[in-house]
Amino acid sequence: MRRLPLPLPLLLAGLGLGLGLGVRGEPQPQPAPAAPSGAQCLEHDCFSIFWAARPFAEASAACERSGGHLMTVRSTVAEEAIGVLLRNRSGRLWLGLRLPLACTEPAQRLRGFQWVTGDRRTDYSNWAPSGRRCGERCVTVSRELRWEERRCEAPADGFLCEHNYAGSCPRLPPAAGLPVTYNTPFGARGEDFLALPPRSAAIVPALGLELRCDEEGESGALRWGRAAPGAWPCRLANGGCEGACGEEGGRPRCSCPDGKVLAPDGRGCSSPCAGAPCQHHCVVAGSAFLCMCESGYRLAADGSSCEDDDDCAVVPRLCEQVCVNTEGGFECHCHRGYEMLEGRCQPVSRCYEAPCEQRCEDVPGGYLCGCFPGYAVDPQAPARCLLHCNRSQCPAECDPHNLSCECPEGFLLDDDGEGGQLCVDIDECDMNFCQHNCTNRPGSYECHCHAGYQLLNKNSCVKIPEEDGEGAYSGDFGPGPEVPIPSRTPPKAEHLNPGALVGIAVGVLSAALALLALGYHLAKKRCRAPATMDYKCSGPHEKEMGLQPVASGCAASGQKL
Repeated sequence: MRRLPLPLPLLLAGLGLGLGLGVRGEPQPQPAPAAPSGAQCLEHDCFSIFWAARPFAEASAACERSGGHLMTVRSTVAEEAIGVLLRNRSGRLWLGLRLPLACTEPAQRLRGFQWVTGDRRTDYSNWAPSGRRCGERCVTVSRELRWEERRCEAPADGFLCEHNYAGSCPRLPPAAGLPVTYNTPFGARGEDFLALPPRSAAIVPALGLELRCDEEGESGALRWGRAAPGAWPCRLANGGCEGACGEEGGRPRCSCPDGKVLAPDGRGCSSPCAGAPCQHHCVVAGSAFLCMCESGYRLAADGSSCEDDDDCAVVPRLCEQVCVNTEGGFECHCHRGYEMLEGRCQPVSRCYEAPCEQRCEDVPGGYLCGCFPGYAVDPQAPARCLLHCNRSQCPAECDPHNLSCECPEGFLLDDDGEGGQLCVDIDECDMNFCQHNCTNRPGSYECHCHAGYQLLNKNSCVKIPEEDGEGAYSGDFGPGPEVPIPSRTPPKAEHLNPGALVGIAVGVLSAALALLALGYHLAKKRCRAPATMDYKCSGPHEKEMGLQPVASGCAASGQKL
């Protein structure tokens, strides 16, 4: 509950407050009241009083039928409202407190009682003295404002109802000779309400006018108004005009300040853009409006909707290379082989799109594929690499997915000692692949034949027929270099004449005699006279010096005499 700026008794003093208490003293009891005997409303709450003897349950049901509930007194403001409603009357009235427990708890603020709203929240209590009691109990309030516990089935003199609202309309300002009567939605009627809840009516008999407290426009604020558009006489609440109220020819008329226009009800003022059909923006121009579009759009022919501008067509060379129009804007892109860096298209390596299997090198106008060591470019597919070794060891080709490694033909897979895999050349010559001689090469081998033999296949040698001449031949397994073809036919063999034969014979005989004489001279020098000191004849790899008598002739094969 909210506390009023001034004490409630001061605000309500001297007013009838719709209580229907025109005569002092206790009134005659009413058998079945259809409307409250009195009521008063604050900003969000209305309280009404009913003088009718009813048990607690019937009183609670009567309040609920009018859209409220039995009164909750959570603050001194509500207590002051009860004091005004009970003025000049005495009796006990039901409050909205009921005991849901078996017995009361005097130590608690509400003594174990609960509000009919289902909670126990309160900032105020005013219990009459009593001890602990058990059984079904409810609470009444009297003129002394004391809360008393009573049996719920026993009738009280009356009951207090409470109605809660989100807002209210203020009472109409007083106008000379214009009394106003108010009717509330919960049935209370009077002239001296402080505030009126929504759906209340204000009746002005002198003007034949009835106004209602309803929500107005998009703001949802509560204001007095009527269904018919236009102002009513200006002397009552400014004719209902939000702006100025004037009368021309005895007819009231509302007007609005600059930049505002009359609302459809003829009393309120609103912006010319209120309800304007502008798709993007509305701009007030005097008492009219203009529609405007966001950047990248243009106003359509209907003057309210907006169409996308093709920025790429409107502004030439908007982008350095490629311009793409988008909804309400544009995007710049680069040609293939370029990338956007700081708003500019910069050339990039062509290798990012190259299909090279292993290595790629940018060259003017394109790219060049290469291979890792131990591999060679496939002549049939330059982007692929073939495993190739030209030395005794090379790296193996390994698949990172299944961890399998492969080596080319003529190599074996081996560990390099550091967790890697090597391809090591196989020495085929240790395997006696060749019949005669063998030369090992990385990944292969080469067989050679002795003189007088030629290679039949990659491993075997056959004797060369005599008519084919003699010589040494060799070959490598697999396809090898072809035998050169002579450019001219060799000359045919011719028979020597007799003179040439005689000359050759004499030369051979002279050479033989010279060799014989040389041998005799050497033998004579080595064998000397007896009793002389000399070296003994020794083998070709050994010399022994000694002073020994030497027999005639030469010692045999280096033995001692």
